[in-house]
Amino acid sequence: MSLIDDIIDSLVGDEVVRDVRVGPFWTGVWSRCCGLASTTFTHEHEGRFPVGEAGFLTGKSARSLCRYATSESLLEATIGIAAINSLIEPDVERCQEINAGELLVERGAGKRVAVVGHFPFVPQLRRVAGELWVLEKRPQDGDLPAEEAANIIPMADVVAITGTALINGTMEGLLELCRKDSLVMVLGPTTPLTAVWFDYGVDLISGTRVVEPETVLRFVSEGVVFKQLGGRGVRLLTMTKSSVK
Repeated sequence: MSLIDDIIDSLVGDEVVRDVRVGPFWTGVWSRCCGLASTTFTHEHEGRFPVGEAGFLTGKSARSLCRYATSESLLEATIGIAAINSLIEPDVERCQEINAGELLVERGAGKRVAVVGHFPFVPQLRRVAGELWVLEKRPQDGDLPAEEAANIIPMADVVAITGTALINGTMEGLLELCRKDSLVMVLGPTTPLTAVWFDYGVDLISGTRVVEPETVLRFVSEGVVFKQLGGRGVRLLTMTKSSVK
């Protein structure tokens, strides 16, 4: 069983999909809740459509869309992760309403930190971390290419991985590189807020709960980047493993 299979198996019930929005930066699926995922795609489709059932997703079973999460098409996988998030109602009593970047700056102070994905909080983290490595598929100044993960992650005391690694199929490999004594965090709006992560060595899960679906879906369609939301229509939640270091 893969991590995605375990997450899908943990879901309770099913719902009819009310709406699907694929924006340039974010994808939203609205069923029981509204789930988000970072829009990921390539223009090379090798004779197939990027979303085989495009135009006929609304009205489907949300669980049927969840299975898209394992698709070789990155855009279908994006929709699948958003569908998973649309069926998750996080245990808010187990969550803190805290910005993931602030938490990582706090936990990473003086430590060797590896971050998979270039997040807006990287400059603040760089000021406090003992050593910081940023791994990125499209490296910016100061970043390392993602292919360096196997060399870097085992050296880190704190590892933060973008939830979009679920979409491109690299998440489980990245988690396997983490030392057992490191603090491991998965973060970003794509991240499913489920305790299943704790069975895979993750200590902190930071994701997003959409509380105003119509507002957020409109923003998705209009090309909003997450920072532009400014907290409108969403809550930033972090779930902690009880034995977290």
